[in-house]
Parts: sequence; C-alpha cells; structure tokens
Amino acid sequence: MHGIDLTIIWAVIIAFGIMMYVLMDGFDLGVGILFPFAPDEDARDVMMNSVAPVWDGNETWLILGGAGLLAAFPLVYSVLMPALYIGVFLMLAGLIFRGVAFEFRFKANSSRNLWNWAFAGGSMVAAFAQGAVVGAYIEGFNTVDGRYVGGAFDWLTPFTVLTGLGLVAGYALLGSTWLIMKTVGHIQQWVYRLAPWLLAAVLAVFAVVSVWTPAVDPSAFERWFSVIRLIWVFPLLALLFAFLVIRGLRRRQQSVPFVATMGMFAFTYLGLLVTKWPYVVPPNHTLWDAAAAPGSQLFLLIGMLFVIPVILAYTAWTYWVFRGKVKVGEGYH
Repeated sequence: MHGIDLTIIWAVIIAFGIMMYVLMDGFDLGVGILFPFAPDEDARDVMMNSVAPVWDGNETWLILGGAGLLAAFPLVYSVLMPALYIGVFLMLAGLIFRGVAFEFRFKANSSRNLWNWAFAGGSMVAAFAQGAVVGAYIEGFNTVDGRYVGGAFDWLTPFTVLTGLGLVAGYALLGSTWLIMKTVGHIQQWVYRLAPWLLAAVLAVFAVVSVWTPAVDPSAFERWFSVIRLIWVFPLLALLFAFLVIRGLRRRQQSVPFVATMGMFAFTYLGLLVTKWPYVVPPNHTLWDAAAAPGSQLFLLIGMLFVIPVILAYTAWTYWVFRGKVKVGEGYH
C-alpha cells in the first residue's frame, strides 16, 4: 500500500469504532440510568427487554476500538492506562455489574431489587467513568519521554466530574428517546415527559464545557477562534439536531427524537476529535508519534477489513429482526 498513510486509516477505523460504541451502547447504558426512576416494575421489565437482544452486541464496538488502539497505537496504552487505570477499572466494573444483572434479574424473586440496583448502578458508574476519561483526554496528560509521570487521581478533577455527569445525562437522553421508539402506553408517556429535561441538562453541560475547555486546553481556543474555520460546522450541526429532538418531542414523533439525538452525539464527538487533532496523547504526542510499525499496521489492517463488514452485517440484522415495540408481558429474554 505504497503512498497510503496507514496511520490515518487506522485513526479513522478506531475513531469509527469508538463512535459506534458511544452511539449504540449509549442508549443501552441510558436505559439502565433511567431504571430507578421508572414508574413501576412492569416498566422496568419492558425497559430491560427493549435492549436485551442487542446490548452484548453493542459492546463489540468497545472491544474493536480498544483492540485496534492497542495494535495500531501502542504508545497510547503505555501512557493512558497508567493515567486512567482507576477510571477504566470503574468503567469495566460497571459494565460487568450490569451484564450480570441482565442474566439474573429475570430469574430472581426475592433479590430482584438488588439486581435492579446493580443494573442501574453499573450503568451510571460506567457512563460517568467514560465521561471523566473524555474530560481527562481534553485536559491532556503529564508525560516525560513517552511515559506518564502524573498521579493516579490526576484524571479526577472538577472538569472531568462535569464531563462525567454530562455523559450520564447524555446517555439518559439517548435511553429516553430509545424508549420512546420502543414502548407504548404509560411508559412512553413517562419518557416523553422526561426527555426535554434531559436535553436541557445536556445542552447546559455542553455550554459550560465549551466555555471551560479553553481554560484547561489553551490550544483549543487557538484551534476554534484564531480564524473562522470549517470545523464550526460540527457544533452547528449538533445544535441543529438538538432542535430536531425538541421538535420531535413536541410533535410526539416516535423515531425522530432518537435519530436526532444520535446525530447530536455524533457531531459533538467529531467536534472533539477535530479539537484535539492530530494529538492522540495530548498535549505532546501525535498519531505518528504513537503509531506502530507500518508492517504491523498493514498486517492487522487486512484482518480488520474482513471483521468490520461482518460486525456491521450482523448488527444490522439483529436490529432488523428485533424491530418493533416491546410491550408489558412480552420480551425477548
């Protein structure tokens, strides 16, 4: 593949895999975040059944992104894992708790309330940890000669707490619009009422983070405000999709709010990427600094080009098979 920059190809693949995980597992986690606030136990059954056929497949994208990152950019792991070890551990622990709750809650009687909280708590912890990790990435990492030299809790700051809470609210919004699309009756009316408040919380956090980011990352101000650039299209499109969410909720549309929320997330994510480009370990290490040898990248890329279409195909097939509404007393589990 002479003349083709394999590092850029790998960066696109990993960015795509992470975005797919955020979008597809985001509503799954959001359903868990909303679990304690559901109107009744029947609603919780429906909520869990709405994601039961797809939740484990959604997490395939996390594995794809994580494995690809290790293979193509090993420096990222050597820096980010020591820096974010506790945050990543919390995320994985949360995902394990909610995964176990999926299997045990349906069969539990006296301990069902315990599994309700395991599902909700695991979802909240995983979402918060992911948001805090994103905030730490925006702030950057203290490195010397390609090694992390900061403390174990440097990732936990007021800024990262805000981004963590913001992602919890964002995933809850995704979960609420997913439930609008997948449920009927009193459950659907409950999430119709809840979704506007969640959207307001997400937009408020988005505004505060946008103002705060230049203070924690001066290069972000230079990137966005030195001249008017094409990258402004990303936040503008994110706001456009937020408007579509509001309009869809007001018109009681069922699919538009979910699709528009996905669009809002996608363009916010792309805006973050262009803010940090080309630094994969900010503030000092670019994609090319962190990249593996070209031979290794090419060898792994050949396998990835076979795997990704298969994942896309079975994911699309799963969602097609399990399309439609989920009602009380019915489910897939």
